[in-house]
Amino acid sequence: MEVKVLNTAGQETGRTVSLNDQIFGIEPSDHAIYLDVKQIMANNRQGTHKSKERGEVAGSTKKLKKQKGTGGARAGSIKSPVFRGGGRIFGPRPRNYGFKLNKKVKALARMSALSYKAKEDAILVVEDFSFEAPKTRELVKISNNLKITDKKSLFVLPDENKNIYLSSRNLQGVSVVIASELNTYDILNAKKVVVLESSVNKIEELFKI
Repeated sequence: MEVKVLNTAGQETGRTVSLNDQIFGIEPSDHAIYLDVKQIMANNRQGTHKSKERGEVAGSTKKLKKQKGTGGARAGSIKSPVFRGGGRIFGPRPRNYGFKLNKKVKALARMSALSYKAKEDAILVVEDFSFEAPKTRELVKISNNLKITDKKSLFVLPDENKNIYLSSRNLQGVSVVIASELNTYDILNAKKVVVLESSVNKIEELFKI
């Protein structure tokens, strides 16, 4: 698949890059995407929820009333879950929601997500650029030139670039990620994926194709 390379002014440079069909042109697997996104969302959960059970709430341990002869149900503690202020039955406990997912399934999910974006013509290849210092207005200018200002966008960099990252941090709907950290959720969550020219080879190296 041949894609035209644009410059930061949004104009064609006259060059093209070839997107590997084994990555950007496969038959997408919806189930692999589902599993990968599910794992990403599960790993982001803190899992720190906790409620007190009857052995943890504050209260007297004195028997409330005699065992028999009251005409009501027997009761041994004010901390019982049947009373107001008592402990909770089977309440949430801290836990880790993460689960294992095979590397090949994760790779298939990412390639499926990229293939979906390629079919939608939602991938833009832009020549490499950098900032001498963090400048939000410069990244806004590039977004305007690429006509993606009103769309969620994901910029894929070949390597870590602190200035570009800091320039995007205050922009709503703009995310920056390096090629080696691409994940299925970020790809699908973006309306436009802006891939820097050098990142194309990095993505191919990521999948060892």
